[in-house]
Amino acid sequence: MALDKTKVVYQIYPKSYKDTTGNGIGDFRGIIEKIPYLAELGVDMVWLNPFYPSPQRDNGYDISDYTAVNPVFGDMADFEEMVRVGKVHKIDFMLDMVLNHCSTEHEWFQKALAGDKYYQDFFFIQGQPTDWLSKFGGSAWAPFGDTGKYYLHLFDVTQADLNWRNPNVRKELFKVVNFWRDKGVKGFRFDVINLIGKDEVLVDCPENEGKPAYTDKPIVHDYLHMMNEATFGSDDSFMTVGEMSSTTIDNCVLYSAPERHELSMAFNFHHLKVDYEDGQKWTIAPFDFEELKRLYHTWGKEMSERGGWSALFWNNHDQPRALNRFVDIKNFRNEGATMLAASIHLSRGTPYIYMGEEIGMIDPEYDSMADYVDVESINAYQMLLDQGKSPEQAFKIIQAKSRDNSRTPMQWDASLNAGFSTGTPWLKVGKSYKDINVENEIDGPIFKFYKELIRLRKEMPIISEGSYQPALEDSKQVYAFERHLDGQKLLVLNNFYGSEAEVEIPEEYQAGRVLLSNYDDAELAEKVSLKPYQTLAILVK
Repeated sequence: MALDKTKVVYQIYPKSYKDTTGNGIGDFRGIIEKIPYLAELGVDMVWLNPFYPSPQRDNGYDISDYTAVNPVFGDMADFEEMVRVGKVHKIDFMLDMVLNHCSTEHEWFQKALAGDKYYQDFFFIQGQPTDWLSKFGGSAWAPFGDTGKYYLHLFDVTQADLNWRNPNVRKELFKVVNFWRDKGVKGFRFDVINLIGKDEVLVDCPENEGKPAYTDKPIVHDYLHMMNEATFGSDDSFMTVGEMSSTTIDNCVLYSAPERHELSMAFNFHHLKVDYEDGQKWTIAPFDFEELKRLYHTWGKEMSERGGWSALFWNNHDQPRALNRFVDIKNFRNEGATMLAASIHLSRGTPYIYMGEEIGMIDPEYDSMADYVDVESINAYQMLLDQGKSPEQAFKIIQAKSRDNSRTPMQWDASLNAGFSTGTPWLKVGKSYKDINVENEIDGPIFKFYKELIRLRKEMPIISEGSYQPALEDSKQVYAFERHLDGQKLLVLNNFYGSEAEVEIPEEYQAGRVLLSNYDDAELAEKVSLKPYQTLAILVK
């Protein structure tokens, strides 16, 4: 698989991108309408969150039919037109494949419930549950009808884990992948794919809620190789990424090594837990810069030296906006947004942009719990109250950490509902929309900076192909790294704070040229004072 490392991916949460029917829910026709906008930005591929028929217990990650379209988004003809219009603008589509589990409303599970032995072997059904906990809280097992047995659900009780040990399951899932390939899709993002390697017999595992019993098991590599061989592996233009839950560098090297024919790259999430107090999500704490730097350096260096490939990102549909987490947005929104962008787009790996990031969208600043729809947030609010937090304290935490922060409608203009819908949006629009919107920002510094980063990646092999080396590791404010390729060197300095930071420039870079900065007057000397949230990239031939 010869991965094109110059490509940049843009993630769309379809429900929130653009509504063309007035029902308050984004749709395929809305995406089609905005493809010229995405072409203007310069992205190569659009990753869509699930749009398949689903009871929506987990925002579409509970799929009841893998090869159909949920009518709320349009129909198959709309989907095919979207792919076709994308190709005209040199944009391909990446689909979310949720192959670890399916909805209990899927016909496979329903047939299993009705007593069909063939389909019962599609799931993990046993007489005694183990002590594993669900990622959504409580036991990972639920009664299987009135049989006296239990089925495994690592996520919601309506999401039954699929038994990849069964060759019939693999055959069916590979058919799904090929179905969408035949529709012209050119990429797949595989949801929690490192959890598919469960053992023959599932047993208790008291450590870390049971995770070691099913995470990153060696057989996952075999399954991914099988899938590669049976589906996308024959097509060199394909791009695949695995979402890897609680993973390790060792495994991600293997998942993404080209010679192993598994996946193109891997997502890991360790860097987005640096503002968790004691590892707990529902807390408010300043981000730990040292830990962030350590993680980026460790993963960057190891993946580089060992031939792995990472998917790089700050934002997605499950995270609050990175600007709110890492930047003083009141004073430095533009500077902070461009610095964060440079810190990954100039690094080694494939960058992912989440919708709205390219215009510096921020969290919505909701006023009450009534504004939130995310089930995880609503449950967390109750949990925080049960722990003795006051309603004000609990709400403040939800405001900071809710997944709804990133799911708010895309802000297109200053008209009603930010130009997203003529009806009532399924989720309230963020308060900032009158100022922060595409119409205002398309000629602004953030959008233009993203365009430039994407252009540079396409034009400069050192950015797309170069190795990664940590730099200035002792700095208390600056995350810095070097890229090397064929005698060329690039030094990238990123000031993560709203105060100036003095940096000693290594001698060989003092005579280099400024490739990029988010301030106009960047000059090189022995010592440089980086301005608040400044990024500075220096090239030496």
